[in-house]
Amino acid sequence: MSTNRKPLPNTEPNALGAYLKARRAKLDPATLGLPLERRRTPGLRREEVAQRAHVSVTWYTWLEQGRGGAPSPDALERIAGALKLEEVEREHLFLLALGHPPEVRFQPAGDVAPRLQRVLDALESSPALIKTTTWDVVAWNRAAAAALTDYGTLAPEQRNVLRLMFLNPHVRAAQHHWESVARSVVAVFRADVTRTGAGASEGVRILIDELERQSPEFAAMWRDSDVRHFGGGRKQLTHPQAGEIALEYSSFSVDGRPDLGMVVYNPATPEDAARIRELIRAREGR
Repeated sequence: MSTNRKPLPNTEPNALGAYLKARRAKLDPATLGLPLERRRTPGLRREEVAQRAHVSVTWYTWLEQGRGGAPSPDALERIAGALKLEEVEREHLFLLALGHPPEVRFQPAGDVAPRLQRVLDALESSPALIKTTTWDVVAWNRAAAAALTDYGTLAPEQRNVLRLMFLNPHVRAAQHHWESVARSVVAVFRADVTRTGAGASEGVRILIDELERQSPEFAAMWRDSDVRHFGGGRKQLTHPQAGEIALEYSSFSVDGRPDLGMVVYNPATPEDAARIRELIRAREGR
């Protein structure tokens, strides 16, 4: 169960062992259906953690003692489950043991927290949105509705970046050099769903099958198997009311929500910002 990876240097001797001991000491044996008699210390015994993680007691004891090398990611996942670690605790375990965080795990997106929506709303003239790992748009601000797409008028299943890019003629017409933009979208989407494990989900398979049936262009681009990193860049739009709008976009991960990402489009010039503000006023009847 060992690899050649080395854990991060740490000023505390055997920081991994200390963390494992502290985590198991915080677990209540009673809530896990374990007997309470003859316990001299709080929490679980080493053999109980090992049994729950499906590893040998000897190996787990060595791990807490700082012996035996770095564990495998699979063993760490089982230990994290045995200790009922939260996401941030699981990440800390991997950093101590292997020197890097665990791979992002796909999980269906839930509701967006109100605080996150307030962050979007504070960006008055910068279109901003929250998308899932499968590129469904789950939150947006007024500027995004005015300058990009009025997502609120669409059914939830239609608020998908790929569906809009390939199947919505208005979104397509707004893109400068649509083919280049579309190729980039497909390449980044492929990288995202593979990285998070979402590529094997039924929802992604349904989406890809649908797009391949309805868009020969998507089918051809998907067969190319290109991958890209989203990062940031510049986007040029042709809005039917405001005309040309230049935007600079940046992408951000949402802390504590590996299933979500934020994209912010900042106006490239004061004139672009003024056009977006005018679109918002017109849309809201002011």
